[in-house]
Amino acid sequence: MKFSTPIAVKEIADKFKAKLIGSERILAKGINQVHLAEKGDVIFVDVEKYYDKALKSKASVILINKKVKSRRGKALLYCKDPFEIYNQIVLDERPIVPLTSAISPTAEIHPTAILEPNVVIGHHVKIGAHCYIQANVTIGEHSIIGEHVTIQPGVVIGSDAFYYSKTKKGYRKWRSGGRVIIEDHVEIGAACTINKGVSGDTIVGEGTKLDCQVQVGHEARIGKHCLIAAQVGISGNTVIGNEVTLYGQVGVVQNLTVGDKVTVLGQSGVSKDLEKGKTYFGSPANDARTMYKEMAALRHLPEFFAKYYR
Repeated sequence: MKFSTPIAVKEIADKFKAKLIGSERILAKGINQVHLAEKGDVIFVDVEKYYDKALKSKASVILINKKVKSRRGKALLYCKDPFEIYNQIVLDERPIVPLTSAISPTAEIHPTAILEPNVVIGHHVKIGAHCYIQANVTIGEHSIIGEHVTIQPGVVIGSDAFYYSKTKKGYRKWRSGGRVIIEDHVEIGAACTINKGVSGDTIVGEGTKLDCQVQVGHEARIGKHCLIAAQVGISGNTVIGNEVTLYGQVGVVQNLTVGDKVTVLGQSGVSKDLEKGKTYFGSPANDARTMYKEMAALRHLPEFFAKYYR
């Protein structure tokens, strides 16, 4: 998430009474998770095994709960609870503003777009030309819908990321500061749900088609011209390449990369990166030809045992 205006790191330190270690001249331009961080971003780290990863990241400002030596070009903000400050920065930049009308006055909707009854459009949403938004669709705050996009009934775009911090008092919800971006010529089937990012963008690429009841997690990035069949679940931070086909009830775990032109057959479970151009099957998913040979061999096991272990 990028800030509307850059914030001086000393201003952040003073506001939250954090000890500033390193450069005082840095301007924070956005806030991010460590694996997505860019120069100018604020990140947080509160677990020692991730300190080194955070310090080596591209982030310019690091909220941290241990005094360590800063690196050149970075500012460390030492504080007791980095997560709480991180979450409050997001809330300050993007406060929760409930809707008081079905269509927010801040939404930008192209005059050629068609909206059926009971459509709800959140704050700062942008909808492009020739879109067809069918009945009972909800498009959450800051979502961007391209041109010639069809969204079927009951779809929810821009719901909160399923992301919590575990504390002694239970699970603490993160404020979702990211967006959903739907590119041109996408079709989204009935009752799909697409979560916005925690701090980055969830993206559905140009020309991609989603069947009904597909779930797309926070910051997932789906490429161009993909086919996603019914009841597929794509977890957060996963990258789906271009021209990928996922058949019904495929599940993809978080933080993976699925290569271009991959096909994953129905009810498969994807638990590791998939090489481009191949067909996969099974749970865990593997090369389909290998899996079929293994299944054929299993069918002969009773005959084998009857013959050799009587």
